[in-house]
Amino acid sequence: MHVLQALSFIPKRVFRLIVPLIGVFLFSLALGYLFILNQLPPAPKAFRRISWQKWDVVSLVGSNSNPQSDPKPNTNVTNGKEWWQAEELDAGEAPASVSLPLDVWSPLLPHSTGLTEIAIRPCLVSPSIAGDICAPKSTPEEDALKGKWVRVGKDLNIMTGMWWLNVYYRRTRRLDVPLITSLYLLRSNESVSSLPGSEHSWVRASGDLHDGLYPSEDPLYLYYQVTKPLAGIPAGVELEELVTEVDIQYGEAKHVAWGFTKSNIPVIEGRDANKPRQAVWITYRKGMSPPPKAPPLHFSDDGKFKILQVADLHYSVSKGECLDLELKDLPPGLLNPNDPCHGDTLTQSLLAQTLVSEKPSLVVFTGDQLNGQTTSWDAQSVLLKAIGEVIAAEIPWALVFGNHDDQDTDLTRSEMMRVAKRMPYAVREMEEGPQWVDGVGNWLVKVRSADSSATHLLTLYFLDSHAYAASGWTFWKTADYDWIKQSQIDWYKEQSALISPIERPFTPDGANDLGTVWKPRQGDKRLAKPNALMFFHIPLPESYSPADVSGSGETLFYGQQLDENGGPKKN
Repeated sequence: MHVLQALSFIPKRVFRLIVPLIGVFLFSLALGYLFILNQLPPAPKAFRRISWQKWDVVSLVGSNSNPQSDPKPNTNVTNGKEWWQAEELDAGEAPASVSLPLDVWSPLLPHSTGLTEIAIRPCLVSPSIAGDICAPKSTPEEDALKGKWVRVGKDLNIMTGMWWLNVYYRRTRRLDVPLITSLYLLRSNESVSSLPGSEHSWVRASGDLHDGLYPSEDPLYLYYQVTKPLAGIPAGVELEELVTEVDIQYGEAKHVAWGFTKSNIPVIEGRDANKPRQAVWITYRKGMSPPPKAPPLHFSDDGKFKILQVADLHYSVSKGECLDLELKDLPPGLLNPNDPCHGDTLTQSLLAQTLVSEKPSLVVFTGDQLNGQTTSWDAQSVLLKAIGEVIAAEIPWALVFGNHDDQDTDLTRSEMMRVAKRMPYAVREMEEGPQWVDGVGNWLVKVRSADSSATHLLTLYFLDSHAYAASGWTFWKTADYDWIKQSQIDWYKEQSALISPIERPFTPDGANDLGTVWKPRQGDKRLAKPNALMFFHIPLPESYSPADVSGSGETLFYGQQLDENGGPKKN
């Protein structure tokens, strides 16, 4: 009461103004605490903090605890296999489907639970804005029995339709519900009697796969085959026969995601003449088998480790165009002069031939796998095209990003790295990298000897050279290339400091390694760190400086520079 009397001299208008101002001030303090004060500062260069341990020092370079800087893999030989051939290393990740959400679409999740129902639904509003307002109708009882409707997050009508068109499905862990075992697309003039199995086992999904297609075409329907409930599943039907995921892929789809199968025909057929358009496919996965992992990188018994570097594929969803092509420079039979030339298809064939002839130990994609620039609007489809030939050859591979990879695409670099990591034969160590280091994809891998000592002989560093430097207020100017940041240099120095020296030249331990390559390398022994290579996309400015000169006056110049200066202005 005394406070109100003391404030009675303040006019009511001013008092009414003060109250909301105080509220805004307190709200600003709350926001400041939430988004600034409550956030962790950038981690010190020598510290790593994780989750509930965020205020505890996990590792400290140069501390007295003497952490093991170069842990070696288990080198025990199992069943006559070398250390890098052990079964536990070849096994993929075991699916933990019981803990995965049922109402979230993510084809990377290792789901082994079956689908119960599929539907096709058009929508006049983008689902990214309106959510699932156009989802099929359902009741709580149906949701409890068959599962909630889940939208496949890719538009069937993208680039070809007048409105959005999505596939929906339900998923459940119940054992008393019929589950889907196969998918098939039929045109309106085709009969379900042509499908394998009993005609009554096939159900037509509600909706037309050509709804909204422009120019319009005859209806196309999706049929799915259902089996008896899991509790009474026939002995001849294995759990691996259950359809566990549905996805959409654009373009030729020569290579699909691991474990997935293309539909019998495309939803939309691609064409090149007149009004070009890209093919659209429904892909589906049966069961859940984890993708095969790359073995730990190692030299051969005779001391060889061959790296094939692949740069600037610039793949698109389409087949691509041939630019500056000289037929005389191509291997014989690779391209018929009378056939149309598609850049992506031709490059895929050339890469496949190179893998067969060179037999590399590792393939490194050094950026601009995707063309960007509005032509790579589905990053996963294009990434599968880029990596597909290497996966088919079962060769370990790794990648870094270039300035075009996330340009006008549907995935960020972090999302693209997560997709890449789950692809078959990806190098196990490939990762996004520490959060306190600029960029996505700063990591390293150690290549070891094949003998039982598993000696670290070579270090491969991978850095994100980013894309374009911020132009600030001069947005009308052409952006300059970005450069490697100080945090990345600090990270590299710290990682290098943790690597122990080895006796060089290296002498293998074991009779299997007494090849001819090792003999000329034996001489005066010395302790030195293993050799190292670093991969990144945008070259350093020094790459375009005058070539060095040897002590004898010879210019140390190798190769040809066919492009103009492509380096950043800073370093």
